[in-house]
Amino acid sequence: MDYAPSQEVAERYPQIPAAAFSQSVQLVRTDGSVASGARAVFETLGRTPLYESSRLFASISEFSYAFIARHRDLFYWLTRLTVGRRLEPSRFAYTQRLFLRALAVIYAVAFASLATQITGLVGAQGIAPLREYLARIAANFGVIRYLDLPTVFWLNPGNLPLRVLAWAGVAVAGLLLFDRMERFILLLLYGLYLSFDMAGQMFLSFQWDSLLLEAGFLAIFFGRSVAGERVIAWLFRCLAFRLYFLSGYVKLGSHDPTWANRSALQYHYHTQPLPTILAWYADKLPDWFQHFSSGAVLGIELMAPFLIFGPRLWRMTAAWLLLGLQALIFLTGNYTFFNLLTVAITLFLFDDQALRGLARKLRIAVTPALQATRRARMGLAFLAAVILVLGAAHIIQTIEGIAPEPLDTMERLTAPFQIVNSYGLFAVMTTTRAEIEIQGSNDGNAWKTYEFRYKPGGLNRAPRWVEPFQPRLDWQMWFAALNSVQNTPWFAGLVIRLLQGSPDVIGLLANDPFPDRPPRFIRALVYDYTFTNRATRRLTGDWWQRTPVGIYLAPVALKPSASHSN
Repeated sequence: MDYAPSQEVAERYPQIPAAAFSQSVQLVRTDGSVASGARAVFETLGRTPLYESSRLFASISEFSYAFIARHRDLFYWLTRLTVGRRLEPSRFAYTQRLFLRALAVIYAVAFASLATQITGLVGAQGIAPLREYLARIAANFGVIRYLDLPTVFWLNPGNLPLRVLAWAGVAVAGLLLFDRMERFILLLLYGLYLSFDMAGQMFLSFQWDSLLLEAGFLAIFFGRSVAGERVIAWLFRCLAFRLYFLSGYVKLGSHDPTWANRSALQYHYHTQPLPTILAWYADKLPDWFQHFSSGAVLGIELMAPFLIFGPRLWRMTAAWLLLGLQALIFLTGNYTFFNLLTVAITLFLFDDQALRGLARKLRIAVTPALQATRRARMGLAFLAAVILVLGAAHIIQTIEGIAPEPLDTMERLTAPFQIVNSYGLFAVMTTTRAEIEIQGSNDGNAWKTYEFRYKPGGLNRAPRWVEPFQPRLDWQMWFAALNSVQNTPWFAGLVIRLLQGSPDVIGLLANDPFPDRPPRFIRALVYDYTFTNRATRRLTGDWWQRTPVGIYLAPVALKPSASHSN
């Protein structure tokens, strides 16, 4: 089929009146007969049976075509404002390749972070030993434990498997960059990270761990057919919608006064778990700007997600707003690989037309699209239905408190595998910052402080930049300070290991004030921390100032028989 403007070829077709060319498209068939308007469009697209299936449908099509033709200028500008200058079918081959590169890096970072910490957290001499945890689960749940807690560490929960499989995850993530056996590698990465997530207990209970599993699960179904690209792209868009919208909804749904009066960011920068050095400067911005920023965060998280399902340009506008929000979060707070992963998911708001230039600069090539088989289309349809239903269940559960049956049952059955999750950070803004300082002593009079690597401690130590690495003990200490020691059961494990001088646990800290032998006593004090003002910073060089609050844990010691136990 040839396409040509009437100005160049009209004289070759005298059977078509000159006025007809200005009214509609003209299709000249091989036998010389002519079709025009909507019928010509349907024939051109190979959809003649659809056009002829109903007189009513044909009449509506012709009326719609004629209406648009009479108002070409209006619809031209509507097209420009919604789709853009270039009209072409959306493809997501480059988007998939870019996402896979990003996912490989994120998996590698996540596993490397675990490899350097996992034995101190859940190893044999760790804070919450995995072997004891699995024994309790086995005693209570029997055979069903394998479904409730899917992890390969049921085979061997020792230190060596924990270290080896963490570094194996790094290596397998590296293989993902080479475009070989992608589906198998993605399945292996998902299974490995799910195993660590189940084994890590409270230390792997963060929303970005769930987000990595959900995104990694969806990536397993990447394909090289156009149908597969589009279905998976839409599922990632639905994930982006849940991630952003629920993060905004919980802030208002919690009825937190700081979000309601838009003062939340007056507290956020110095009370967040691990601020960056730029957070100190952001904390000094005027109150009117903090109020404006709080309102902007709510506006972007609550409204921009709905543009995700709009026309192309609207969708990309939402993408830039959401990416800008992630950039600001990245600059002022250490949120591990969460920002990188969220940015990678947001890539699916673009298409190949928008990302082609970036992909070529990164030398990312794609293979021609294949025609999806009937079995593949059915499989994708089933996957999409399951993901969408579970996603709807999580949205309803967040808004209403519980999802109706059978959605609630589906959600509970799939929950251990974390293929669909709920999200929502900082639903309630903390307005003060409590910090726990752990001290040891040999005589109960002279006390030495255990310093952490990244959380606030010394007043003159500037906030550090640590993302995308996650110091998981430092993060949990922030949550511990929000609760009493009685409501933080893992803290007892930390204290016991310090009294025993566990090398794996000491390795999670910045110093060991008792290098020769462990202390006899451990205690924990609570301080209220806040950033210094500019004058104090210039005068003293301190980034933080603090006031004593009280005792978190009174001095404790091990019984003589416990000092050598596990």
